[in-house]
Formats: sequence, structure tokens, C-alpha cells
Amino acid sequence: MEASIQEVARLTGTTSRTLRHYDAVGLLQPSRVGRNGYRWYDDDALVRLQRILLLRDLGLGLTEIRRVLDRETDEAAALRRHLARLRAEQDRLARQAASVHRTLTARENGAGLMAADIFDGFDHTQYREEVEQRWGAEAYAASDAWWRGLSDADRAGWKAETERLGADWAAAARSGVDPTSDEAQELARRHVAWLGSVPGTPGHGASPVAAYVTGLADMYVADPRFAASYGGEEGATLVRDALHAYAARHL
Repeated sequence: MEASIQEVARLTGTTSRTLRHYDAVGLLQPSRVGRNGYRWYDDDALVRLQRILLLRDLGLGLTEIRRVLDRETDEAAALRRHLARLRAEQDRLARQAASVHRTLTARENGAGLMAADIFDGFDHTQYREEVEQRWGAEAYAASDAWWRGLSDADRAGWKAETERLGADWAAAARSGVDPTSDEAQELARRHVAWLGSVPGTPGHGASPVAAYVTGLADMYVADPRFAASYGGEEGATLVRDALHAYAARHL
């Protein structure tokens, strides 16, 4: 089976321009190019594109995706891992939906609530595969052990600091702050310190590695899950540009 570039773009919700860019950077080549210049994709190319889109959904950049594809040459094994992750996520979302439904029913009926029921499916370990994919199993194990070892008060404090930082970034973006300004660079300093506070992150205990900081900064814009923490794309763009400037000066 072969599919044209227009058909692939339509089916995947991407654009022909994006697919041509994937070819230009050596990520996905068409199986053939017709005399009229039309690009065609056979089964092997379509499966590779499926893997690219799955990795992109994890928040990986194109360079990282290419490294993963070059490293994971066993296609079937890689697809099985993706399938397991998707099924786990499907199960987690189903548990969350059931949890919210139980909470709503209990509230409407004036019944009591059980913490175990309220938070079923809200497990922070949902991102384990993503963290291990990016930074390795040791990084995940160290950060997971740190998180589990925190008291309830410490966890609440860390979450509160995270929320304050996100709110301050969003407010700065709404004010039109320049990424290189003193205000933005102070936020960047706080952000880098916040990143470095988590065991398992590159540079923990000293100074976060520049490539780690800028890689995350790029991901904030590329991944809507993270952009939402900073008030959307505008806020995430400020964070990215300010962190890149900070890393160039100090890391």
C-alpha cells in the first residue's frame, strides 16, 4: 500500500510542509517520489511516521526522536512498548473519570468521601516512561524516591512553589516583559533553581546542565501540557526565551 503526501497529511492531522521538513532533517523519507514530484509513503514509512507521532506526543523534539528511532531498531518491540503505555494511560483516564463520577455523586447525595476513592488514577508515576525515555531510569528512580520521601507538608510546599512560579511567568507574559529583562532573568534564575532542586535531574546539587534547561524550555512551547502551566503559548514562549538567555549567560 502507498499513500500520497496529501493523504498522509490529512489522516495524521499534520501538513505536507511538516512531512517535507521531516524528510529534510533525515527523520522520514518518502518511499518514492513520482515524476511529478509527488511524494509517496509505503507501509514501512507509514509505520515509522506512526512511531514519530507517538514519540512527539511524549514531548520529544525531532532530534531526540531521531536518536530514539536510530537506537530502537526492533520495530515490533518499540510498538509493544508504545501500546503498553497507551493502554496504561487509557486505564488511568478511565480510573480518573470513575473517581470524579464517584466524587460528584457523593457530593450531590451528601455522602462521605474516601481519599483513596477521590484520588484513584491521580498517580504521579504516569510520566515514568516519558522521564526514562528522556533522561534514563536512574533519573526517574532518584526523583521518584525523593518525591515519595517527602512529607505531606513538603509536597504541598513544593507544589505551591511550582504554582507560584507558573503564575509569575504568566503574569510577566501578560505584561509584555522582555525575556532578557532583569525581571524575566530573575524568574529564570528561580526556575533553574527549581529544576535543580529535584534529585535525578542533570546537574542536581550543583548547577543544572545548560542543555537540560534549554531542552525543557523548548518543550514548554512544543507540548501543550506544559504550555498550559504558564498561561498558554505566549507565557511558555517567554519562559523558553528567558531560559535560553539565562543559560547562555550563566550555565
